[in-house]
Amino acid sequence: MALSPDSPRFVSGSIMRHVAVMASTGAVGLVAVFAVDLLNLLYISRLGHQPVAAAVGFAGTVGFFPISVAIGLTIGVGTAVGVLIGAGRMEAARRLATAGLALVGLLTALVAAAMLACLGPVLDLLGAAGETRALAALFLTITAVSIPCLAVGMTMAALLRAIGDARGSMHVTLAAAVAAAVLDPILIFGLGLGLTGAAISTVLSRAFLTWVGWRLARRHGLLGRFEAAAFLVDARAILAVSGPAVLSNLATPIGAAFVTGSMARFGPAAVAGQATIDRITPVAFGLVYALTGAVGPILAQNRGAGRLDRVRRALRDSMLFVLLAVSVAWLALWLGQDALAAAFSAQGTAAEILHLFCNWTAGSFVFVGLLFVANAAFNNLGRPLYSTAFNWGRATLGTIPLVAIGAGYGPSGVVIGQALGSVLFGLAAAAMAFAVVGRLERQAGSEAAAAEPAAPVATPTGTVAAPASPAGTRPDGRGADGKGPDGEEPGREGAGKPAAAGGIHS
Repeated sequence: MALSPDSPRFVSGSIMRHVAVMASTGAVGLVAVFAVDLLNLLYISRLGHQPVAAAVGFAGTVGFFPISVAIGLTIGVGTAVGVLIGAGRMEAARRLATAGLALVGLLTALVAAAMLACLGPVLDLLGAAGETRALAALFLTITAVSIPCLAVGMTMAALLRAIGDARGSMHVTLAAAVAAAVLDPILIFGLGLGLTGAAISTVLSRAFLTWVGWRLARRHGLLGRFEAAAFLVDARAILAVSGPAVLSNLATPIGAAFVTGSMARFGPAAVAGQATIDRITPVAFGLVYALTGAVGPILAQNRGAGRLDRVRRALRDSMLFVLLAVSVAWLALWLGQDALAAAFSAQGTAAEILHLFCNWTAGSFVFVGLLFVANAAFNNLGRPLYSTAFNWGRATLGTIPLVAIGAGYGPSGVVIGQALGSVLFGLAAAAMAFAVVGRLERQAGSEAAAAEPAAPVATPTGTVAAPASPAGTRPDGRGADGKGPDGEEPGREGAGKPAAAGGIHS
């Protein structure tokens, strides 16, 4: 299916169905991306050496920074291209998509280089020490080269979602999980490479992700010729959305870093337990994580088509979808918590943290989901700075003080403090998202009212002044020849015409 004027498919049909299809297929792809990290930790945990599992936890926290930048850039490209598609500007959409891929690759390469330059001090700041620190640095050094591949692959998946090809988007990201599932046991156990094997598997699976995404994007005609002369203009258009989205997404790893640092006070077992939760969460709640990217094209296309009624409905249906998705995932975690603890060799503090999550704090993802949906609305409805404000609020005011207080009660207090912050900011963001839609609806109503003809007004003599007649017509609406607008003679307006519905019949 090449990009065509028929592509804006979200401006009609059931909103809930669009949300469910886009989120479910997007979740498969997104879960596939995070499943690579989950499989790495699962296999590493089977080695039975807790410092190695803790190293994966520290590496995940540091690596979350460049990945968050990549996700923010992906949101900007997908949103900007989605609006153009919704408005029917297909050639402009192709050009912007091509420029977006170039921009994403360039910026994430710079971010990966910056991460490597600051690696030692950052790991020290998080509390990594000894063997755990050395292993985390090794893993990050090997995988840094693949960050641009991951970013470009995710962007191509977002472009496929922007034209409504949820299945193709799913195939792109699913490719990474398939590659990791095959390579991990071979490299980690078969060749005995351990953590190094997990890092090599990550690099190869991300490269495969990029290759599959490129092939599908070309097949759909999504990409045009790169136009260097227009690159700066296109980059500014993308960064207008991506800039705030990146700033917004960077808040999450900041909060995660504080949580990891707080856990480090209680030893490698606590860090390993938190790392297990961090790897399970995006897989268990893949539908919730997918909503940010899935709802974006729906909101963007309907906004571009002027269908604010469907924008409001998409917001409401997405939040209902969050409630259903979290309820099902929470139940599954509660039922399978013992199996998870055994699979990840969680014992002592690590097991305590994992059981607390499965029994109680997993439910807080309802409010995390509300925040994700609200952020998608802010990014697609012209209020990207709201997304930035809420994410940073959650990562700072909603995390640091509550986690600091909770840490006084041990590792479990850290987990509970983090969950409470999500509740507060999720509710506030949802309320603000509906307020933004309401403001846009009132603005559209005012513009429509201003475009209507002026109503008749009373004159000083008490008569009513009729609206001005078009040139060449009499005040009764007839032309200069006395005939009506349809050419009828005076007195024969109703001749040959059916009576109006609801009129008087003799």
